[in-house]
Amino acid sequence: MTFEPTEIPDVIHIIPDVYGDQRGYFLETFQQERYAEAGINLPFVQDNESRSRRGVLRGLHFQKTQPQGKLVRVIQGEAFDVAVDIRLGSATFGKWVGRTLNSDQKNQLWVPPGFAHGFVVLSESCLFSYKCSAYYNQTDEGGIIWNDPSIGIQWPIDNSEISLSDKDRELPTLRV
Repeated sequence: MTFEPTEIPDVIHIIPDVYGDQRGYFLETFQQERYAEAGINLPFVQDNESRSRRGVLRGLHFQKTQPQGKLVRVIQGEAFDVAVDIRLGSATFGKWVGRTLNSDQKNQLWVPPGFAHGFVVLSESCLFSYKCSAYYNQTDEGGIIWNDPSIGIQWPIDNSEISLSDKDRELPTLRV
């Protein structure tokens, strides 16, 4: 298993060792000691899963006072996953990092607490998994509009293909 720091060092791209043969494959999607050695040492308390069609963009979401760390991966399909640093006073505040996650590579992204998170589906459909370090609390939810010009995320899909929920369409900018 390889843990690669990204342009924002606290966000980690994880490439698992996959063992396969004519019968299929096996991989570890989480192993507490290995992940802790890489700096991912929060307890995980909730697992989430979503299925979306091509062009669906979910995000950019965060919890305001009880931030969640998220270990994310794609079980089926492909998505472009994004983390935006919203930690006030951070040297990388307002910066973003993105990685393509897909079921062929079986790669993961660690999005630590203090980051807004979102993804857009690049394949016809996508089954997306989140392992969270804090419980979801609807009254603590916050968000940033996906196309905030002060952040400048370069989504790898034409804007005309993007499909948003009503809630995500109304999110504010980061206001840096």
